[in-house]
Amino acid sequence: MRDAIQRVALENEHYGYRRIAAQLRRDGLVANHKRVLRLMRLDNLLCLRKRPFVPVTTDSRHAWEVVPNLARGLVPSGLDQLWVADITYVRLAHEFAFLAVLLDAFSRRVIGWALDGHLRADLAITALKAALSTRRPAPGQLIHHSDRGVQYACRDYTLLLEAHGIQPSMSRIGNPYDNARAESFIKTLKQEEVDGRDYRDLDHARASIAAFIEVIYNRQRLHSALAYRPPIEFETSLQSRLQRDCADQAITRANHA
Repeated sequence: MRDAIQRVALENEHYGYRRIAAQLRRDGLVANHKRVLRLMRLDNLLCLRKRPFVPVTTDSRHAWEVVPNLARGLVPSGLDQLWVADITYVRLAHEFAFLAVLLDAFSRRVIGWALDGHLRADLAITALKAALSTRRPAPGQLIHHSDRGVQYACRDYTLLLEAHGIQPSMSRIGNPYDNARAESFIKTLKQEEVDGRDYRDLDHARASIAAFIEVIYNRQRLHSALAYRPPIEFETSLQSRLQRDCADQAITRANHA
């Protein structure tokens, strides 16, 4: 096995352990990716990988207004109080695609997303419109937090926020912790879906990522911050509890009338 791993690693210097394991399986060997990783570490083969090119997704060098960070230290106590937004890249066979996402910071649910082959403001706007269609937040009660990228600072995006009574908020320069919840989702997406996948094209990536977000992440994946419940289950339980509380309050008022 070690000889086979060494051969594939030397022939394919950019392959990680998952792709090497896949190639070994194609060659007729029984290869568990965890064992492949362990043997590559022992043989010092991981250092053969060069750092891949990573496209820049945030351009904060623009003339649009940069608003203060309203989310710093904010701990939401309910849904639609704080949305967090971010953009990341997805590697396709011959190009890059870009994914814009919005999450509800309280439930960790992905409420809007868009994937396309460009970084224009339309990408972020499409994700925002999807979130607005899903949630319909009450005006004046919601903060939208993002980085300082031009997609979020431009006039078309900020006008859409303003039209729905949403306050914009932006991270400090070079501080990813300001948008930790969005960064955490992207890390999960890369580790559990994107890494090790070979998307043929944009349509293939869009279908696969849609399945991960809508089926696995929102409905099945257990979140430690939600007492190990999936986001939609958490939201459903929350709404049921709020409805019971409202009913109990109505009965109490009626009894005291």
